[in-house]
Amino acid sequence: MLAAVPPSRAMSKWSVGRKPSRTLGLLLLVILSYLVLRRYLHLKPGSCDHSVAQRLDWYNLVPAWLRHRQSGLQANGQHFMLEDSTFWIFGGSVHYFRVPKEYWRDRLLKMKACGLNTLTTYVPWNLHEPERGKFDFSGNLDLEAFVLMAAEIGLWVILRPGPYICSEIDLGGLPSWLLQDSGMRLRTTYKGFTEAVDLYFDHLMSRVVPLQYKHGGPIIAVQVENEYGSYNRDPAYMPYIKKALEDRGIVELLLTSDNKDGLQKGVMDGVLATINLQSQHELQLLTNFLLSVQRVQPKMVMEYWTGWFDSWGGPHNILDSSEVLKTVSAILDAGFSINLYMFHGGTNFGFINGAMHFHDYKSDVTSYDYDAVLTEAGDYTAKYFKLRSFFGSISGVPLPPQPDLLPKIAYEPLSLNFYLSLWDALQYMEEPVNSEKPVNMENLPINNGNGQSFGYTLYETTIASSGVLSGLVRDRGQVFVNTVSIGFLDYEKKKIVIPLIQGYTRLRILVENRGRVNYGDNIDDQRKGLIGNIYLNDSPLKKFRIYSLDMKKSFFQRFSVDKWSPIPAVPTFPAFFLGVLSISLSPFDTFMKLEGWEKGVVFINGQNLGRYWNIGPQETLYLPGAWLDQGINQVIVFEEKMAGPVIQFTETPHLGDGNGQRTYLRIQTLGSYPVQFWH
Repeated sequence: MLAAVPPSRAMSKWSVGRKPSRTLGLLLLVILSYLVLRRYLHLKPGSCDHSVAQRLDWYNLVPAWLRHRQSGLQANGQHFMLEDSTFWIFGGSVHYFRVPKEYWRDRLLKMKACGLNTLTTYVPWNLHEPERGKFDFSGNLDLEAFVLMAAEIGLWVILRPGPYICSEIDLGGLPSWLLQDSGMRLRTTYKGFTEAVDLYFDHLMSRVVPLQYKHGGPIIAVQVENEYGSYNRDPAYMPYIKKALEDRGIVELLLTSDNKDGLQKGVMDGVLATINLQSQHELQLLTNFLLSVQRVQPKMVMEYWTGWFDSWGGPHNILDSSEVLKTVSAILDAGFSINLYMFHGGTNFGFINGAMHFHDYKSDVTSYDYDAVLTEAGDYTAKYFKLRSFFGSISGVPLPPQPDLLPKIAYEPLSLNFYLSLWDALQYMEEPVNSEKPVNMENLPINNGNGQSFGYTLYETTIASSGVLSGLVRDRGQVFVNTVSIGFLDYEKKKIVIPLIQGYTRLRILVENRGRVNYGDNIDDQRKGLIGNIYLNDSPLKKFRIYSLDMKKSFFQRFSVDKWSPIPAVPTFPAFFLGVLSISLSPFDTFMKLEGWEKGVVFINGQNLGRYWNIGPQETLYLPGAWLDQGINQVIVFEEKMAGPVIQFTETPHLGDGNGQRTYLRIQTLGSYPVQFWH
C-alpha cells in the first residue's frame, strides 16, 4: 500500500504511537533477549588474537549489554566493544526485498543456526519510493518487520540504507524518476539529488531511528552510502550523507564499505572503514592498507563474496565450498570481523535486476542465487554445513538446531490454453501518449508525472517508404512492420533495414528495459526506451503513439476473461498466454521450466516471478509456494517470440552455461570493479 505522508507527520505519528509502550517494549525485549540472544559472541577484554582454535564464551556477553544500553557498538583500539565486552561480528547478508515475507523467518533461523550473530541488509530506495513522495513499506518491503524479526530470533542488525546500494539492483537502488532531470548528477551534492535524498531520508529514518540499539532495537551500526571510494565524483558528498544520517537521529556506529581500489578515497573522519573482497591475496593487501589509512581500529570485511551473480548469456558462477571455508578462516585469523555476502541471495523478482556496462552491456538474470550459503530457495549447501561446523567449533556452546527444509514439489506439466496477442491487447490499455518525438521511459507523462520505471515501452509511428532505420535503443528493441517482426536494435546493432513496402505502414518498436546499470561511472546515462530521435534514411521520424507496458498488477486487470481466446494454430507474437495451475493440497515451492519458450516474463496470481530467456545460464524460475493458493492459480506468460507446448515443473533449479557444465570462478579487480575470469 502506498502512503503519501509528509515526513514531519510520519515522524510525529511514529513517536506518539510508540511512547506509551516503550517501557513495556524494552522489558519484553530484555526478557526475550536473555532467552534468545545469549549465544552472542563474546571475547574477554584483553584478548588480542582471534584464532580458529580459540573457544569463545558467548554467554558472558549477556549480562553486560542487558544491564544498560548506553555505549552501543564502539571501535575501541583493535576491538569492537558492545557496552563493556569485546564483540566479534559474524554477519550474513539477506535482502528482505528478494525473499517472500512468508520465508523471512525460515532464512533468519537458518542464519542463526549457522552460528552467525548479525544480519546485514540493504534498503532499496527505488522500491520504497516508486513515485516522488509516495512510500511503500508494505508486504515484502516491510523493513521494520524484518528488523524486528531479526531481533526476535537473536540477531543484531547492520543497516545499509544507501541512498545508493549497488546490490545488483536496477540503478543501484536509485529511483528512475531522478533521471527526468536532464542535468542530474547522481551520488553528488547536486541540488536535484540532495533534495530528493533529504525527503526520502526524512521518511526512512523516522522508521529506522526507533530500531537502533540505544532505543532498544537491534541495529548496532549503519553504513554511510556504499562503495563511494570507487565512484568519488564529489568530495562533499560523503560528509553530506553522514550529516544527513546524524541530523535525523542516527546515533549508532557509522561504517563505510569499499573494495581495494576504492578504499583510500572512501575513508572518512569519524567513520570506520570496512573492506570488500573474495580472496586471501586481497586480504593480505588490504590488511596493511587498512592499517595505513585508519591506524589501529577494529577490522571488518563487510562483504566477503561467497559467490557471484550471473548475467544473461554467460556462465553460471560458483565458488568452491572448501575455498570459502579457507578464506573465512583466514579472515578471522587475521583479526577481522566478517559479513558473508551473500548468506542468502534470493530472487530478483519482477524487473528489479541490475546490469553491468563496462565494455559490453550485460544484464543480470532473475535468480540472485549468488552461489550463496543458502540457495535461492533457502536450501542448505556444502558451504552452509562447513561454515556451521566451523562457527560451531569456536562458539563454545551448541548451535541452535537446523530448521527443516521447506518441501518442494514438481507439479504436472501445465498447458496454457488461452491467448491474447499484444496487438489485440493494445485496445484495452490506457490511452497512449501522443508525442511529436520519441520520449524515453523515465520522461513519459504517466504515473502522476513520475514516468515509467520498469518493463517494456511500445513506440508506434507511420512510415511510407523502405530504408535503413537507425537510432539509440535502450536496451533491446524488437522492430515490427505492422505485426511482422523484422529484427532487433540494441547496443551492438544500431541499424536495421526496413523492407520494401507499399503505401503507409505502421512501424512499431517494442523496447525492453533489461536493467539499469548498478555500478560504474555511467549511472547518469541509464535512461531507457528510445533515446533521442529514431531515423529512417537519416530523416527523423515524427508523430509517435507510446504505450507503457509496465506489467504491474493493475495492468492485467484490464484483461477480463472475455478478452482471451483459444490459442490459434499459428499465434502472432508478442503475446500473452493464460492458464490455470490447479493445486488440490497445500502448495509447496517449485521451479518452472519453460523449455521451448524463448524470452519473456511469468506472472502467478499477479506476482511477477521475473524474466526467462533461453540463452541461459538460468533455465528455471523459482516459484515460492507461499505465493500459490490451494485450488486455482492464474498463470500468465508474456512471450516475445516463440511459445513452448507446456510449462514444466521441477523440484530443483537448473543453472548452467548451456551445456550442463558448471564453471568455477576466480575474481580479480580491474579498475574499481571485480572482473570475472573463467577457467
